[in-house]
Amino acid sequence: LILIGGFVQLLAGFLAFRKYDHLGGAAFLTFSALWSPLVDIGAGNSEGFTAGSIAFLVLNAFLIILASSFNVVLLCVTLAMELLTICFLLFTLENLPLPFEIVMLIIFSIICFYGATASLANCMFGKDLVMMGPPLFIVESSKKDSEDPPPCICPKSHCTSGLRTIADLLNTGAVCGVPTDTVYALAASCKHPEAIEKVYRIKDRPQEKPICIFISNLDQLRAASPPISPLLWEFMENVYPGGIGCIIRKGEWLKKLGVGAGYSRVGTQDSIMIRVPDLTVLVHLIDMTGPLAITSANPSGEVDSTHHDMVISRLGHKLEGVLCDGESDEVVASTVVNCTKIDESGITIVREGCIPAVKVMQIFESVKNR
Repeated sequence: LILIGGFVQLLAGFLAFRKYDHLGGAAFLTFSALWSPLVDIGAGNSEGFTAGSIAFLVLNAFLIILASSFNVVLLCVTLAMELLTICFLLFTLENLPLPFEIVMLIIFSIICFYGATASLANCMFGKDLVMMGPPLFIVESSKKDSEDPPPCICPKSHCTSGLRTIADLLNTGAVCGVPTDTVYALAASCKHPEAIEKVYRIKDRPQEKPICIFISNLDQLRAASPPISPLLWEFMENVYPGGIGCIIRKGEWLKKLGVGAGYSRVGTQDSIMIRVPDLTVLVHLIDMTGPLAITSANPSGEVDSTHHDMVISRLGHKLEGVLCDGESDEVVASTVVNCTKIDESGITIVREGCIPAVKVMQIFESVKNR
């Protein structure tokens, strides 16, 4: 009987933990530990167990209070365990009435059997098939109310309204944190040079470091009719969309692309890095705003932001909005390739990022050989 009781408690504790009921699991496992010394007690060795039983009565009283805020079954188990511990105490004092012991064991066995069955059924099917009963009282947490509001507007990326909110902010000259197919980035509309200037201030970015632009598809670039050779077109068709940015020669064609007043604030005097991201939500955003000036969403010199929470905590107080999209797809930024002399001397890797340099060169050689 002692071994059966301990096994039932262990089983109930395991099932409770599987269902993420940590209080129930801890209670059952604590109860199972109480059965192990009973083998020695049965042999007449009861020294020290009287004080232990009293201590467990006090501990279990706290478990009863906690269980009352979970469900009726767990409350009944803890109450029955309190009475059963009284049996242990009387047993160590050699003053346990046999009828009381039998009744308590029967009640406790029924409750444990029901609790184990309910936990097993509910865990297997992922729903409450067997009722565990409502809590007697609910402790309302004030954590949500006490949390500080986010320092900027933080809509969800999967909501159309959230996308429109960020697009409206960008179109009015705001700077926002956005997800990309690599890491999170700061975005500003190329129509607002003052917003691009603000990006430099937010990041404390050196003015000599150029900012690239993102477009939604390669057809936008074709429509602007840049002076791009067939080899470069072929190379870009093989790397876009994706985590590779191509540096090409700058020109007035950028204004046809939609860069507008921000022409002098993106890229360098002679070149510009263009990337087509492989992320649907960002592509839709660019379709709503036009080309975006993009740079990684981190203070200059620090690690990249790989979750919207990192952007909010690090730079949120300086931004108008952050488009929340959870974990980023990569932990490093894009790979940057200089294509300004692709026909004369090929390409050079300016920065190796999420796409290995070896893979980039393989793509180029394949395109060149064709």
